[in-house]
Amino acid sequence: MRNRIQVIALASLSVLALTGCRQDMHDQPKYKPQRPSDFFSDGRSGRTPVENTVARGTVYEDAAYYTGKENGKEIEYFPITVDKALIERGHVKFDVYCSVCHGKIGNGLGMIVRRGFKMPPSYHTEKLRTAPVGHFYDVITNGYGSMWNYSAQIQVRDRWAIAAYIRALQLSQNANINDLDPADRTKLASLDKHPPMPKGVAQPLVPDNPANKVEMKAAPAGEAKKTAK
Repeated sequence: MRNRIQVIALASLSVLALTGCRQDMHDQPKYKPQRPSDFFSDGRSGRTPVENTVARGTVYEDAAYYTGKENGKEIEYFPITVDKALIERGHVKFDVYCSVCHGKIGNGLGMIVRRGFKMPPSYHTEKLRTAPVGHFYDVITNGYGSMWNYSAQIQVRDRWAIAAYIRALQLSQNANINDLDPADRTKLASLDKHPPMPKGVAQPLVPDNPANKVEMKAAPAGEAKKTAK
């Protein structure tokens, strides 16, 4: 008797559950994508958006920032503040997305080039050293030649960060010491001097010091003996 009551109770709950599974939302009138319509005169269910309609979150009012161009011309300036943090961010992103083709210093000798792929141009040619900074942003965004665009992989601000780092790379390979502040020139000059070596470590030879010149003299048994003057 007890088992019979349990079975009846379970069946009742099942019936109640089934009555709660309504298909109103599933069966409501609707148009699937690209299906025709008898309601509209042109026979299309999909409607043309109102002129100048933009998707939510895609209002790009700053053309220079989002396209790298003004009036169709590549800009010569950065539309964001360039500081150390931005350049360091560009360094990270460049190593991830660009160095495999363009090389760590931007000379076009990336790892895949060494494996037989087409070599991209070096950033250190006169043409690219003088190219507008907007050019690099535009290439990252839209691609160029055999290079595919990276607009889906790299965010807008990071594209500018990469462009800033490319400028830093170009300067590193074509720098003039006179462009530095006096304090920086002094610091750089100090790096050219040999630091004191720990005891027990041979001092490096300085080519300009005649006392360190070494002469090779013939020695017995065909061996060379070094004699310092």
